[in-house]
Amino acid sequence: MLSERQKMILSAIVDDYIRSAEPVGSRSISKRGDVAFSPATIRNEMSDLEELGYLEQPHTSAGRIPSEKGYRYYVDHLLRQGMLSKPDLNQVKSYFAEKLQEVEQVIQQVASVLSSLTNYTSIVMGPEVFNTTLRLIQVVPLNDSSAVAIIVTSTGQVENKVFQIPKGIRMDEIEKFVHILNTRLSGVPLLHLRSKMYTEISDEISKHVTGYEELLRVFENVVENDKEDRIVLSGATNLLIHPEFKDVEKVKSFLDLLEETPTLIKLITSAPAGLQVRIGSENTVAAINNCSLITATYAVDGKMLGTIGILGPTRMEYGKVIGLLNYFSQDMAQVMQRWYK
Repeated sequence: MLSERQKMILSAIVDDYIRSAEPVGSRSISKRGDVAFSPATIRNEMSDLEELGYLEQPHTSAGRIPSEKGYRYYVDHLLRQGMLSKPDLNQVKSYFAEKLQEVEQVIQQVASVLSSLTNYTSIVMGPEVFNTTLRLIQVVPLNDSSAVAIIVTSTGQVENKVFQIPKGIRMDEIEKFVHILNTRLSGVPLLHLRSKMYTEISDEISKHVTGYEELLRVFENVVENDKEDRIVLSGATNLLIHPEFKDVEKVKSFLDLLEETPTLIKLITSAPAGLQVRIGSENTVAAINNCSLITATYAVDGKMLGTIGILGPTRMEYGKVIGLLNYFSQDMAQVMQRWYK
């Protein structure tokens, strides 16, 4: 349990570091109007906070920077949600005043405005990701070694995927496999097909289909939810302006991740409903272990329609970003009522 003085000093250090990107020393903290402690007292508390794991000391500086644990405590216990500035608020209101005609326009506009307001990368997933479900899968053999899977969705979209038939697997076994898929997984969102193949039908398939393990691996790729238009990015290069991203390899890993649509979709949708903040290594993808990802879902009549996310350095303006996402998620829900009542 941190003392009130430690909380005040930790909060001041996080605020100053977010603003300056420079390690924070005791003297600069003592000059703040809201901190009434001597530099010596602050130094002692900073040393204790470092021992407790809330602060780190870069080798080249006498100052301290927040650790992941420090950021987490700050977000969970000390954060004051930022109010939108008048220009920002006017920009947001002008956007929502527009009569956009299509869901895709709304999603693209939201992504653009958020990246502009934050100077981070915005990620917006629309209703298609959550609402498009499987209607039917059919398999047609092409020759002895390959076949085509025809996937029909609830929106009427038809997609063909050619796959190699595993050696020793007869066509009638594949047909039994597909029959179980259609019987048990019809109506399941495309987003969840891969996981539900293992959690809901693998036991049944193992009892009725020879070579089921190989077929599960094959159909993992067949039902892969990899449509790029299901996720909209804006400000992909915004992180380059932040000093944490001067390392070329770090930047390359980050930009490579943004091109991996299935990985991004899994990353965004793995967050529970509501507003979620994941800091540093709390993200499950190595390329953003030095980033924070804040997501907010939006819903109409209790049905979740999509997710808005902001990806930035761990030295993120958490209060401002959380304020924006709360605002946008509420207004997105109102806008989407036109199409999803």
